[in-house]
Amino acid sequence: MIDVDLLTTEEVAALLRKSPATCRYYRHIGIGPRSFRLGRRVVYRRCDVLVWLEQQYQQNNSEVA
Repeated sequence: MIDVDLLTTEEVAALLRKSPATCRYYRHIGIGPRSFRLGRRVVYRRCDVLVWLEQQYQQNNSEVA
């Protein structure tokens, strides 16, 4: 069995310290963490959110150097 930790938009927003509306906007324009629909709900895999955060960190630090 695959152990996947799924997060809701509200949980991702809390993790990113953004509003759920901002997370939905990021998803709409394609700049946020990977997500998918599970039935009617949009969910995020925790590992995808963490990878996205690391990419943001790397991108911002490479611009400074």
